[in-house]
Amino acid sequence: MIKFRIIIATIFLSLSTTLNAADDLMDVGRAVTIDVVLENAIRHGLISGGVVAVGNHTGQLYGTAQGRLYPGTSAPPLSDRTLFDTASLTKVIATAPAIMKLLEQGKINLLDPLTRWFPEFEDTDRDEITVLNLLTHTSGMNDVEIASDAPLRSLIERAIIQNHTYHPGNRFHYADINFILLGELVKRAAQVPLDKFCSEYIFAPIGMAETAFLPQAEFNIIAPTASYNKSLTAGVVQDINARRFGGVAGHAGVFSTASDLNRFATMILNHGKYNGVQAFTERVITQMTSPYFYSNGRVIRGLGWDINSPFSSPRGNYFSDMSFGHTGYSGSSIWIDPEQDLYVILLTVRLDYTNIRSFSQLRSDISSLAVSIFSSPRIAAEIINEMKIP
Repeated sequence: MIKFRIIIATIFLSLSTTLNAADDLMDVGRAVTIDVVLENAIRHGLISGGVVAVGNHTGQLYGTAQGRLYPGTSAPPLSDRTLFDTASLTKVIATAPAIMKLLEQGKINLLDPLTRWFPEFEDTDRDEITVLNLLTHTSGMNDVEIASDAPLRSLIERAIIQNHTYHPGNRFHYADINFILLGELVKRAAQVPLDKFCSEYIFAPIGMAETAFLPQAEFNIIAPTASYNKSLTAGVVQDINARRFGGVAGHAGVFSTASDLNRFATMILNHGKYNGVQAFTERVITQMTSPYFYSNGRVIRGLGWDINSPFSSPRGNYFSDMSFGHTGYSGSSIWIDPEQDLYVILLTVRLDYTNIRSFSQLRSDISSLAVSIFSSPRIAAEIINEMKIP
């Protein structure tokens, strides 16, 4: 780690006489720092490869792909067209936007009680839960074991009988059950399945042609994910509960590429507009990404989006307080900053799921470097001193 810091610091500091030349600093940053951070993670067995995309409201500013689909030199290299299981990014690139689209269409309300869409919960102690509580993980519900047969029914039945740990709206508790129910809510309110609704109203309008819940067989460059026995499998959603829902669920299941996620992040920074298409109104984008404070102010969430919580490692050191994003268990993350007009996307083939600390540091370092290079350049030595490369 010390040797790595010395190399990077030496390269940066060699430009000390031309530090005002932003292009020189960017070139070095593009060619060396982010690439080397990814290569270091590959060398330490954290990932077999990763793709990074950095951009602003005009689109991608920088992209890199390091490593391969599988460990070993014979595996195909990654690219911005490699399809990744985005895991929980599904919550913010599919389900939460679908809910906001229904809100925009006047079909639902954030203060709708859970029982309006799920009469199964009537006459239970869940009747105070609202759509807003589901979006912000403040429903008070915990995840439950879901049966393979009739997964939705088993989820609801077990949610009803579980202990009610706290009153809805007071405390943040991240749980997939909230977004599984939101995915079903989309189906009930729109009268079409979640995947079809997202394709028609979110993905297709902004040209996310490679993004879908169920990847097509002809798409042969799909990044694998690790199963329970550590074997790598491609093309099937990693999350077991999403599998029980046939690969289409509100909490996980979307496959996407860096190229498509660039479009999505650019749309967000353009207040809902992309390439002349107004996918969402500016008001809806603002509402979706505005802060909600929970757990006595210690946790800040948007509608689906993370702003400041124990899961905010992709925020890094230099994103503003107005930034927001999300992570995915498979090794994905996205973070967007309207104040600095910047986004950072990270997609990886994650190998080591036990070293959570190092993976969180990888996300943080990628974001810190990206903001430093592309938003407000800082003195190199300060950046390097704050980094903790695994």
